[in-house]
Amino acid sequence: MLKTAELFDLGRVPEALRHLLDVEAPWEALALLDAFGAELRARAAALGEQGSGARPGVHPSAVIEGPLVMEEGASIGPYAYLTGPVYLAEGAQVGHAAYLRGPVVLGPDAHVMHASEVKRSILLGGAKAPHFNYVGDSIVGHDVNLGAGVKVANFKTFGDEVKVAGRGTGLRKFGAAIGDGVSIGCNAVLSPGTLVGRRTIIYNGATVRGVIKADTVVKHHPALEEAELRR
Repeated sequence: MLKTAELFDLGRVPEALRHLLDVEAPWEALALLDAFGAELRARAAALGEQGSGARPGVHPSAVIEGPLVMEEGASIGPYAYLTGPVYLAEGAQVGHAAYLRGPVVLGPDAHVMHASEVKRSILLGGAKAPHFNYVGDSIVGHDVNLGAGVKVANFKTFGDEVKVAGRGTGLRKFGAAIGDGVSIGCNAVLSPGTLVGRRTIIYNGATVRGVIKADTVVKHHPALEEAELRR
């Protein structure tokens, strides 16, 4: 099994967020994310910052429900819908019609763009979910790129415990931990409980499960058939 420190360069994580990854098994970070979200909620309540309201970097058509913390240079585009708690680090971008369901953390310069949905997840610095993506209950590493339509599934068909290489996680919802520098092609699907090692490339249309080691190429070879058109 790939450990958290094998998947992510922890030295690149901002100090304010580094404690979220202070775990051995990557799925354990989700419990720390929940606790971090509770802290943001309590802080926002004390400061009276719950809900929508005009603020720098937020398009007036965006809808914000619950606490939101934005660092310098972070932005939220038109018609985005955020249900906090949400933390946007410096330069993080939420694009047109994106949907964030907290707790969600976007690291520096991470992007969640057009019509993409992120739920209870951490996207580290430079990670991108640019078009029509779903990321649920997951940790996405530095500079990961999800091609258009990539889905990171977080719930098994029969709703039982998600396991990683036969090891129980204690969770009914866990998507994936995707290591730094991974590139995933359009319309690929990561099954619940998937770990992907650093710098791996997953081709478009692949359905991936289990533990994929670092520096691997994962290809999908569908069987194509050609037949003469009869009129």
